[in-house]
Amino acid sequence: MRTFFPSESYKETQLNALNPQSWLQVERGKLSKSSSQHSFSSSIESLIKVPEPPILPYFKPIDYVEALAHIHEELETCPPQERSNLYLLKFQVFRGLGEGKLMRRSLRAAWQKASSVHEKLVFGAWLKYEKQGEELIADLLGTCGKCAQEFGHMDVASLLPIDVSVRSEENVSLDGDTAPRNVVFRIGDERIVCNRQKIAGLSAPFHAMLNGCFTESLLEDIDLSENNISALSMGAISEFCSTGNLDEVPPDLLLEILVFANRFCCETLKDVCDRKLASLVSSRDDAVELMDYALEEDSRVLAASCLQVFLHELPDCLSDERVVQIFSNANRQQRLIMAGPASFSLYCLLGEVAMNLDPRSDKTACFLEQMLESAENERQRLLAFHQLGCVRLLRKEFDEAENLFDEAFRAGHVYSVVGLARLSYMKGQSQWSYEKLSSVISSQSESPLGWMHQERSLYCDGDKKWEDLESATKLDPTLTYPYMYRAASLMRKQDVQGALSEINRVLGFKLALECLELRFCFYLVIEDYQSAICDVQAILTLSPDYRMFEGRVAAFQLRTLVREHVENWMTADCWMQLYARWSSVDDIGSLSVIYQMLAESDAPKGVLYFRQSLLLLRLNCPEAAMRSLQLARQHASDEHERLVYEGWILYDTGHCEEGLQKAEESIKIKRSFEAFFLKAYALADSSQDPSCSSTVVSLLEDALKCPSDRLRKGQALNNLGSIYVDCGKLELAADCYVNALNIRHTRAHQGLARVYYLRNEKAAAYKEMTTLIEKARNNASAYEKRSEYCERELAKSDLEMVTKLDPLRVYPYRYRAAVLMDNHKEKEAIAELSRAIAFKADLHLLHLRAAFHEHIGDVLGALRDCRAALCVDPYHQEMLELHSRVNSHEP
Repeated sequence: MRTFFPSESYKETQLNALNPQSWLQVERGKLSKSSSQHSFSSSIESLIKVPEPPILPYFKPIDYVEALAHIHEELETCPPQERSNLYLLKFQVFRGLGEGKLMRRSLRAAWQKASSVHEKLVFGAWLKYEKQGEELIADLLGTCGKCAQEFGHMDVASLLPIDVSVRSEENVSLDGDTAPRNVVFRIGDERIVCNRQKIAGLSAPFHAMLNGCFTESLLEDIDLSENNISALSMGAISEFCSTGNLDEVPPDLLLEILVFANRFCCETLKDVCDRKLASLVSSRDDAVELMDYALEEDSRVLAASCLQVFLHELPDCLSDERVVQIFSNANRQQRLIMAGPASFSLYCLLGEVAMNLDPRSDKTACFLEQMLESAENERQRLLAFHQLGCVRLLRKEFDEAENLFDEAFRAGHVYSVVGLARLSYMKGQSQWSYEKLSSVISSQSESPLGWMHQERSLYCDGDKKWEDLESATKLDPTLTYPYMYRAASLMRKQDVQGALSEINRVLGFKLALECLELRFCFYLVIEDYQSAICDVQAILTLSPDYRMFEGRVAAFQLRTLVREHVENWMTADCWMQLYARWSSVDDIGSLSVIYQMLAESDAPKGVLYFRQSLLLLRLNCPEAAMRSLQLARQHASDEHERLVYEGWILYDTGHCEEGLQKAEESIKIKRSFEAFFLKAYALADSSQDPSCSSTVVSLLEDALKCPSDRLRKGQALNNLGSIYVDCGKLELAADCYVNALNIRHTRAHQGLARVYYLRNEKAAAYKEMTTLIEKARNNASAYEKRSEYCERELAKSDLEMVTKLDPLRVYPYRYRAAVLMDNHKEKEAIAELSRAIAFKADLHLLHLRAAFHEHIGDVLGALRDCRAALCVDPYHQEMLELHSRVNSHEP
């Protein structure tokens, strides 16, 4: 979910709006010391604000490992019709952890394992919604002869089974002397002659009327004028009795027949009519008109067909009030008609889409209310209670929000205490909030979570606040609020270096926009405009429409203002700056320079957008990287260049062979560095044949013979060196790395260190990595690699530094745990792994902890970790083997 849920209490107490333009008009050196001091202080107050952490509308179980283990266990034993809901629950757990890839994998599993057409429709639409903006990829696959319409239109009528709930009675022969063979139905002035027995066979009511003890059974002429059926429709019904189909019947008559069939319980006629109408739904207008009939007449095939149209048009269809009313006003029976067993999933999807559009809107609240009403078990209810509580809070419906959070909390969703605490604080009951959080923390004495301490810090001051913030960071270093609060506090104390150091801690491993914005403000306060422009340009690269200062000022406008205070660079200056930042592994600085070149230089834009995409991938921003790559394609200067960017788009989205095809097409037009480089990359990835390494080497050598800049040639040399190492050709590898270093490709130090290590020159390898650490701006990976080239104590020191610089890197935790296990400190080893598992769902961490549990005889602990790990990757072979072994020992 992309929605940001700000704190209401913070918004109520915000200071007057900032006027950044007037602030930026102050020129350096124009103020006296006293006025400068006053300006520094007032600038801090007006610029540096840290909003309270958002209340996330997610499912956040206390022990997500336990939750995943239960899901996996249930999936092993549950009937097929329950699987999709379990995969949806898994999706919700991963969303609470911020694991985007695992979320999408869970949705795909829900779609693949769907046991009903309705579930297939809902989860297919959800996956399509998650893939918004990827239409280009489908088009590119089409040019490669591959169809990618995975979530396209389904023939609902053919997939839904025939469900005739009330069987027509068997035809009963009548005495020819007492009952005429034909019957005439009069409708106004029209007379329709029908076969009595065939009409009687339509339903039990008709059979009773025409063959039973009713007067009509003896009549040859029956008046149907008062039954809202036209003569044309009755004629079509008579024809249906003979042929069994409704061919050539126009839609308006089909609707008449549907209503008539439903009234007289003509189930077969109704089913044929239902399916015929369903096949005619081709637009939103059709679906809106026909859904009303479908819900009124219990026409489930037609309803599903209309639903498909709505879901296919998400999120656009939610701007249509007619569609919103259909979803909002549906009662329990209508939800069942429309979505069958997928009612909860449907409103879960609609609620998410509506929250992304506007979490405060009436439709968001309505959809979440429907989601709550559709919940079938306690886990679904607590999620619905919590999400609806978040929306009610945003809408300032405080009493309702409190009741909902309380319901979620009492149902077992402990995270909902955050909503209760905020609401109590807004009522002036901060002590209650503090005590409530203290109670939650004490109840989790063995494994409190970072968010608990973060939340409690909001309701205390002084040393207590700082202690809670430190505990929050220790337990969950991915939480940004503690860093931001500490940094802002240090800045207010005029400890500029301390403030920058604190905010840089988190930006070293997590490129959070709110942290970049805060650092931008710091730079404004100290009038370091060059650094400020760097950060705002990085922000605009990540999010072109980003708004700063609580959404009041567009980041683009602030860039324009700050731009007046920095030196103008010519195109040549920009390239020099880019080389300098690239070689020092300053990825944020490199992003900024590229943004400036795109905005102001005459350099080829396709190449620049491509460089931008590479940096964004390195910074773990895949969505922004894909956007840049698509822009590179749009701005390609010629056909062969465009084909290369298309190839990278396909490669980066997992379509390796198609990426290779694009590279070959480009080479046919023109031999270029990027085409050969792409072909080498794609071939190495798509081929399982070890002998293909010689072909990859040849391709990289061809690439290096083509014109290119040093940035890319350094990368090619580095890659070539890696392949030579893998092939055991260490001398050739060393030459590649040295040549890369000669053109300032700093990362080649790591490859050269590996060569030294393989030559058994451990000291040289260590020295080479030390050089990289000294040169690189972001060097957690360098410390991690250097740890392999030194003795245990130095290695432990390097890996502690890795964890300090980037707590998301899992190798250091595994290494320390293994060392502890070697020293027979089993509890400490497991605790070391648990420290990281608490905030990162990593397969390798779970695998190792499961093995440790097995080693000490804790079968249940091992089984729990195995099951949770298989939720992360159901096909991991070693994990499957361990799970099988442990499972056989379960008591």
